[in-house]
Amino acid sequence: MSQAAATPANFPFLSDRHLDPHAYPDGVVFLDGQYLPMSQAEISVLDWGFLHSDATYDTVHVWDGRFFRLDLHLDRFFGGLEKLRMTIPFDRDGVADILHNCVALSGHRAAYVEMLCTRGASPTFSRDPRQAVNRFMAFAVPFGSIANAEQLRRGLHVAISDKVRIPPASIDPSIKNYHWLDLVRGLYDAYDRGADTALILDFNGNVAEGPGFNVFCVKDDKLSTPAVGVLPGITRRTVFDLCAEAGLSAVATDVGVTALKAADEVFITSTAGGVMPVTTIDGAPVADGKVGPITERLMALYWKRHEDPAWSSAVRYP
Repeated sequence: MSQAAATPANFPFLSDRHLDPHAYPDGVVFLDGQYLPMSQAEISVLDWGFLHSDATYDTVHVWDGRFFRLDLHLDRFFGGLEKLRMTIPFDRDGVADILHNCVALSGHRAAYVEMLCTRGASPTFSRDPRQAVNRFMAFAVPFGSIANAEQLRRGLHVAISDKVRIPPASIDPSIKNYHWLDLVRGLYDAYDRGADTALILDFNGNVAEGPGFNVFCVKDDKLSTPAVGVLPGITRRTVFDLCAEAGLSAVATDVGVTALKAADEVFITSTAGGVMPVTTIDGAPVADGKVGPITERLMALYWKRHEDPAWSSAVRYP
């Protein structure tokens, strides 16, 4: 009997290429020395970044055709590479050029721009991470904010989950990473309670951070933000810088759940949205439930500094 005759009629066949049925945002990716549409970006299912979340990344945004604080994002990205013992074939200027090119080729004037490196895949599927080939990539897609226009106007509604952030003794929080399952579980807790987003706790039961953002509270015109087990966000640092210029007191310290709920104002900070107000926590209003004056002031100062060449750099469009 021939092989063809022995093969069942419904037996699958081996395709020579993958046909991707999914939709993607309009953007440009840099991958393996090529600039491609987002829909053509592919990584191996054997990549340690996919199998083990073994990767580091950083995101910077472009607003009105200008990168904001790109140098600080590059500092953090290269710091993460060093701590994770990863290497890429580009120096800081090379990565900056790639990011500029991704944005310029996309044509976006407001963009969310990411640089990332995975551990990569081993040619022999070895379990030794030293045998994996590290893989750098970058992309630019349209700018997106954690808070939409309505939420920025009325303030975010946040729920505090009992989920605990990975402790810093396990994962150095200064290495920006994709270990998000604690954050994602917190998000579902928040959605189940009708909130927009979530905050989770540190290992001592204090407030830590949320999915992609830091949090600040204001009490008697003094600002505080969690100090332990959180990503030292660039927007968080920017708030410290703005407060120093404006003569406002801002410290990193333990922030308890009770203290956060008793604050005069609360806001979150992220590259994905800047300074964003919080007016409800666990269904109860923060103070009078309105966006506070210090939050409004910092929001205005933050976006104003996007025009400052000391803090921003123009994208090199063709």
